[in-house]
Amino acid sequence: MTVEKCIIVEGRSDMLKLAPILSEDVQIVCTNGTISEDSLLELIEPYEKCKLYTFFDADKSGERLRNLTKRIYSEAVHLLIPRSYMEVANVPSKLLAQRLREARFSVHKRYLV
Repeated sequence: MTVEKCIIVEGRSDMLKLAPILSEDVQIVCTNGTISEDSLLELIEPYEKCKLYTFFDADKSGERLRNLTKRIYSEAVHLLIPRSYMEVANVPSKLLAQRLREARFSVHKRYLV
């Protein structure tokens, strides 16, 4: 089975927060924080045929990654979290499920409001 969607996140805690919400096969790739343009290209290269999404924190590091991704992969869809939570890992699962659903991901029903 080929994975058609790839979500780029900053860290392992973000991946662990998103993975159980998703009810479809999605590749989640961690940048492990700050990353250079070359490193991002290398990290994402195996998934370039996938529809790319980002789910970054609402802080300076997340904004830098979002801008870098916009520059390199202009076709990527950027999913945003409310600034009040600052980190993807802090966002309630139901709100993450809502954001994912809005982006046309399949999510487990137990996370829907």
